[in-house]
Amino acid sequence: MAVRARTCGASRPDPAQKALPWPSRGSRLGPGARRPATGPPRPLALLLPPLLLLPLLAAPGASAYSFPQQHTMQHWARRLEQEIDGVMRIFGGVQQLREIYKDNRNLFEVQENEPQKLVEKVAGDIESLLDRKVQALKRLADAAENFQKAHRWQDNIKEEDIVYYDAKADAELDDPESEDVERGSKASTLRLDFVEDSNFKNKVNYSYTAVQIPTDIYKGSTVILNELNWTEALENVFMENRRQDPTLLWQVFGSATGVTRYYPATPWRAPKKIDLYDVRRRPWYIQGASSPKDMVIIVDVSGSVSGLTLKLMKTSVCEMLDTLSDDDYVNVASFNEKAQPVSCFTHLVQANVRNKKVFKEAVQGMVAKGTTGYKAGFEYAFDQLQNSNITRANCNKMIMMFTDGGEDRVQDVFEKYNWPNRTVRVFTFSVGQHNYDVTPLQWMACTNKGYYFEIPSIGAIRINTQEYLDVLGRPMVLAGKEAKQVQWTNVYEDALGLGMVVTGTLPVFNLTQDGPGEKKNQLILGVMGIDVALNDIKRLTPNYTLGANGYVFAIDLNGYVLLHPNLKPQTTNFREPVTLDFLDAELEDENKEEIRRSMIDGNKGHKQIRTLVKSLDERYIDEVTRNYTWVPIRSTNYSLGLVLPPYSTFYLQANLSDQILQVKYFEFLLPSSFESEGHVFIAPREYCKDLNASDNNTEFLKNFIELMEKVTPDSKQCNNFLLHNLILDTGITQQLVERVWRDQDLNTYSLLAVFAATDGGITRVFPNKAAEDWTENPEPFNASFYRRSLDNHGYVFKPPQQDALLRPLELENDTVGILVSTAVELSLGGRTLRPAVVGVKLDLEAWAEKFKVLASNRTHQDQPQKCGPNSHCEMDCEVNNEDLLCVLIDDGGFLVLSNQNHQWDQVGRFFSEVDANLMLALYNNSFYTRKESYDYQAACAPLPPGNLGAAPRGIFVPTIADFLNLAWWTSAAAWSLFQQLLYGLIYHSWFQADPAEAEGNPEVRESSCVMKQTQYYFGSVNASYNAIIDCGNCSRLFHAQRLINTNLLFVVAEKPLCSQCEAGRLLQKETHSDGPEQCELVQRPRYRRGPHICFDYNATEDTSDCGRGASFPPSLGVLVSLQLLLLLGLPPRPQPQVHAHPSRRL
Repeated sequence: MAVRARTCGASRPDPAQKALPWPSRGSRLGPGARRPATGPPRPLALLLPPLLLLPLLAAPGASAYSFPQQHTMQHWARRLEQEIDGVMRIFGGVQQLREIYKDNRNLFEVQENEPQKLVEKVAGDIESLLDRKVQALKRLADAAENFQKAHRWQDNIKEEDIVYYDAKADAELDDPESEDVERGSKASTLRLDFVEDSNFKNKVNYSYTAVQIPTDIYKGSTVILNELNWTEALENVFMENRRQDPTLLWQVFGSATGVTRYYPATPWRAPKKIDLYDVRRRPWYIQGASSPKDMVIIVDVSGSVSGLTLKLMKTSVCEMLDTLSDDDYVNVASFNEKAQPVSCFTHLVQANVRNKKVFKEAVQGMVAKGTTGYKAGFEYAFDQLQNSNITRANCNKMIMMFTDGGEDRVQDVFEKYNWPNRTVRVFTFSVGQHNYDVTPLQWMACTNKGYYFEIPSIGAIRINTQEYLDVLGRPMVLAGKEAKQVQWTNVYEDALGLGMVVTGTLPVFNLTQDGPGEKKNQLILGVMGIDVALNDIKRLTPNYTLGANGYVFAIDLNGYVLLHPNLKPQTTNFREPVTLDFLDAELEDENKEEIRRSMIDGNKGHKQIRTLVKSLDERYIDEVTRNYTWVPIRSTNYSLGLVLPPYSTFYLQANLSDQILQVKYFEFLLPSSFESEGHVFIAPREYCKDLNASDNNTEFLKNFIELMEKVTPDSKQCNNFLLHNLILDTGITQQLVERVWRDQDLNTYSLLAVFAATDGGITRVFPNKAAEDWTENPEPFNASFYRRSLDNHGYVFKPPQQDALLRPLELENDTVGILVSTAVELSLGGRTLRPAVVGVKLDLEAWAEKFKVLASNRTHQDQPQKCGPNSHCEMDCEVNNEDLLCVLIDDGGFLVLSNQNHQWDQVGRFFSEVDANLMLALYNNSFYTRKESYDYQAACAPLPPGNLGAAPRGIFVPTIADFLNLAWWTSAAAWSLFQQLLYGLIYHSWFQADPAEAEGNPEVRESSCVMKQTQYYFGSVNASYNAIIDCGNCSRLFHAQRLINTNLLFVVAEKPLCSQCEAGRLLQKETHSDGPEQCELVQRPRYRRGPHICFDYNATEDTSDCGRGASFPPSLGVLVSLQLLLLLGLPPRPQPQVHAHPSRRL
């Protein structure tokens, strides 16, 4: 047989001959090949125990070695399979544990999970929970309307007349630069005592309400003082609600004036920088104050828009976008002679977090040039709103125009598109200080049922970009009781530290009339809200009876989850709701799309599907069978789903009525028994109300034992199901020690430990000393090996996770192990279930040596194969490890074992990091399939501050020429600049702090981001397979074969000799990403439905109140006075930024 020289430039074998015996090659080793070793060789007795005395292949001696033939490598694979199976049969104790369960059959019952009944019961319990909150909301809204109607407006009300608890008072007193300290607050602010309350995760006072007023609103204004006066009466209603339902959390009234009154009282969580919290910008307020919106924002970018005015416009648009929720749709365009979208979005898109981010970034690129063309801007906007071929809100339609002024009224455009029905409201915003006639802008708004606003400076942006909600609320108020419907929000982060919540909202209407026979008032007073913590809803769902891989989830009309085990945002932003789509919480497929659509439509359903699931450690993908069952939650916009694997249809319920047996089994939980029975970890579950939790399992076990010495497992303060199952599993796993583990010599088979974990919450590790190196989660349901073993047949190998290690694996102390686990399946009376997982922990170094022997051609127990002179031999993984690479790789592509000693410290790494060329070949030959997904809940270190980040709040800087020009000093630009400087001196953080940072938790140093995840899993190839890695003039032979009944791939390959064979590296590590391309995603939007109600029109609406304003040229005297104030460092207090409609005077 010809010898194939493996050198660069050598001719390649014909790939068509790959099924034939491989050509031999000149050996680089010679007959007495040395084998590398890190120490003295282990006795063969440790490598091949009596368990596997299989006949070994004999081959004639040779002075030249050939690549192993396929049948030889298949033989090695069978030996590996048998060795693994034999060890697991002896030490895993699967069969013995089955017998133990059957011997103790009288100690437990087999219960059934009936999906339809379960999901309907949970949906009913959630409905009852929310209904109690709805009744409290209605009492509050009715009371608020009556209190306000009975209130007499006081023009001469003074701050000292009002007594209330200012939630920010303590923080302001600690801040010498705060508003109230500077001018001295005249209001009679209460000083309260607080007590810690675990339900609120805060200190509270149940005898008072608290008031929060936004920083940019003057507390002493007449409007605010009257608001504080009449809302004080709500205090008693809040208290009565709590008396009727002690489980109530925050009860809040958010006023249209910006005042927030909430109960119980607690100090405000003031951020380190300026507090920009305004209740009118909270997701729950926006949803409750108006119906969904289709909004087109058009921005004048003609040449007359100065640098300062353009910056104000950019900031205004960003603030306007923040008033929109996921129920709304929006597009943004700029216009001069022509109109064009500022982003890649060519039509209305959902106003979700990611789309708004695209708009905000695109707006910063707007450049002023050309001439003003209102007609182009409005025609573009009306065309957008008339496009019926896209998904949109189909409720309120509006155009928001930002401009510095103009003369054209474009009446012909309105006549063509909007009159006489006026279905589109037009809101106009005059931005900057100028001398233009604003009458055309007022006319546009007034003749199209909108409103005219002025934004002369940065201080007016926030208030004037949210006041339009008052106008949209008019049809709701006029609809009366028909519009008084409770709505439930998306999930969002509570501003007072409660965690993730949903809020029930109910609008509060102004029921007053200006006089006898006058029209009904059409102003919304505010929104009433009551929070429900997600944890309170979770408590209504079964958890431990569903098994490790069963769960309950719920979604809203947008398809966003409010319950899901994968809903785990790493950071939260008070300004935005938590919007994780069901198809992003799980791995998306057509079946799940169908389930999601049915749930959004409010249907019931059941479907069994084959789907992909991601492992808990996000390293692996498993193809599994799941049963989905779903029903709507009545009286809400939510739908509830239940997911069960077939093996979780049944579960065990312990029945330990024998107290003597309880005591006997309990003793095996005592640390004094660990030396003989193995170490026990118990799952940190809520076994009893008085059990102190701890992240340290040793301490938690101590707390548990101390409590059990005071109470019995049947105590009413304890969860009897959890306790009985825990104690039963303690006894059952102890019997496994007694029958199997104690009499075996683990060292003979190079095992570091044996273990068993159960649904009942027990993890027993034997021997006791092995617990020192046990790093798996003590909660089996949160342990990746446990969940994967249930989903996979056979033996699941789990190498140590290298990512978490600070340095390469250390082998000196033989402490590095590889977990091998398998599920224990019981069949009791025709009912199948998997209540436990058992396994062993392999000694990495010893099994690496054993692996080389098993994949070798040894003819004698103690001697490696020797090739005689003038003979040909096949290479093997032991003798020829300088030429032949032999590895075991798991189903995720991670290295498990290698015959290369220098690769032992790389066990657990993704194999592409070890041998990129070979891993790519395995992927290209379909041994592996790749799955890419995005994690939208990740946390990333904040980007360093830069100039671009401050662009939205940049300040116009005049040139030297401007200062020398007298005309400039009398211009609107100078006036606007001075106004901004004044605002900057008082609210300096406005120019420095990002709103999210200012409002967020000061302790949070990370920001939310998107991470791209890539996992690999076994492809369609199951048989053994030979192939050639062909790259240039170098070739490399390899053989790959799946090991039966395991998650392992056995690969034998020639070691690379040529640098040309270096290939691109497959990536598995999580990487930072911008996510999928938003411009493409909006072309195929996911199915959703808007709220069932819409109030956008009422024939009796009075549109006469449509905004007033006049521009005024500042006098030189005023400007000089302002400059002197600036130089003296005595900034005047700006005028209160409270926009009060005349009809707010009640």
